[in-house]
Amino acid sequence: MKSIKLKSFLAFILTQCFIALAFGASHREAPLIAFDPAADNTDVYAFRSWENPDKVVFILNTIPGQQPADGPNYFAFDDRILYEIHIDNNQDGKAEDIVYQIRFKTETRPALGSLNFPLPFVGNPNIPIPELQGITALDGPGSEGLTRRQTYTVTEVRGNKSQQLFEGQTLVAVPSNVGPNTMPNYETLAAQGIYNDSETGVRVFAGQRYETFYIDLGAVFDTVNLRRPVPALTPEEDTNDHINPFGINRFKGFNINSIAIEVPINRITHDYLPADTSTTPIIGMYASTSRQKTRILSNNDNEQTKSVRKFVQVSRMANPLINELIIDTPTKDLWNTSEPEEESQFQEFYKAPSLATALNLIFGLPVPTTPRTDLMQVFLKYPGQPLQESHCGSPCAELLRLNLSIPPTPPENQKRLGGLASPPDPAGFPNGRRPNDDVTDIAIRVVGGQAFLDARVGDGVNFLENAPGSNLTSNGIYKIFPFLPTPTPGRDIDCNGTEASPCN
Repeated sequence: MKSIKLKSFLAFILTQCFIALAFGASHREAPLIAFDPAADNTDVYAFRSWENPDKVVFILNTIPGQQPADGPNYFAFDDRILYEIHIDNNQDGKAEDIVYQIRFKTETRPALGSLNFPLPFVGNPNIPIPELQGITALDGPGSEGLTRRQTYTVTEVRGNKSQQLFEGQTLVAVPSNVGPNTMPNYETLAAQGIYNDSETGVRVFAGQRYETFYIDLGAVFDTVNLRRPVPALTPEEDTNDHINPFGINRFKGFNINSIAIEVPINRITHDYLPADTSTTPIIGMYASTSRQKTRILSNNDNEQTKSVRKFVQVSRMANPLINELIIDTPTKDLWNTSEPEEESQFQEFYKAPSLATALNLIFGLPVPTTPRTDLMQVFLKYPGQPLQESHCGSPCAELLRLNLSIPPTPPENQKRLGGLASPPDPAGFPNGRRPNDDVTDIAIRVVGGQAFLDARVGDGVNFLENAPGSNLTSNGIYKIFPFLPTPTPGRDIDCNGTEASPCN
């Protein structure tokens, strides 16, 4: 395969969109958020829908590393957290032009109105009560065994105006995939959790899905102890998106909680025009989780714990793994609570990324010299916004940027290396991010520079292997909304393998 020059790739990014400087997604990335998995933004995706190309999809994932069999309470969103997706559609770096706010509410529903169980989800064909022989619905008949259920609201905020979407509908979060007795047809059950707002054309889903982020996490965080020396991948392996040459996917078989929202593009662009005719097709976005400042604990059984006062951001994510591998440990918690448009206070981490230094020391390959103004330009700026010499200037915002005018690539033709593939797949990372983009290999090579491109350095995990359920391509890409596969059922986890799996 013809070598792709780093300069050409960076030029591609500057004209199409942007690059992220990290190994993948955000899982337990800072000291404080590691203790708060329900608020941990593990992955954020933004891409033009390949199912409905006139729409754009935003996905926020949370609660990392879900072992499917971890009952009885399994994995729920937190009622006390404000989940938000923020959008900048005028390129001023402030992603508050449109905000989608999602709030959850948990309810206890005794089966048949009076039967209480020690399990939140009840269903078994041997129970001599038809209503409890399996959960087949999220609401109404067939939902009797859903004795603990979460509903939620979606609010669209534009400036000082807010509108609650999906009025008149009860939005139910799809529960964890317990197993075939309790939920005899989980895919059908999950499909009921997709809701349409007829007034705005918005679709939403909230619930458990299969973890699509793949990475040899053990090798990467053992100070980049990859399982092969450089050159790591052969040319044939590097272009094959259907094999995992040597890496072990840490998240194989694990699940995640997802909030996915699909919005008509002309509802997102600044000029309210479709992607192909809009004069402002490039947007920026990030996701955040916030908790209220004060929590009041009660020792009275009749009083619930209360959270009061205004919400404070505890986690944010735009581009993958920035906080893990770009921001130094003493600053990680501060970074999580800061707004993306305040990124100038962290610009020194981008000018001289310690990740590049580590790659040089470990592999003995040369890396680009500092200051890395090229990375600042593509990472913290929109096209045409100049730096102030070697400084970020204003605006300076760490956002996941997406050029909506670029058509989506059909799932069967998507390439894991996106803009780094040959020929490039311009609809993939770093132009936004799709669930199956191999951000690990892309980031290593771009941060490392031309020598790492030539050596095809990567973690050896090239695709999502053995994803469960239907509607999948041969390399694990889910074809339809909400664009993440069916989660692994707790009853039927595969413990036959010796590599990373929920059994180990």
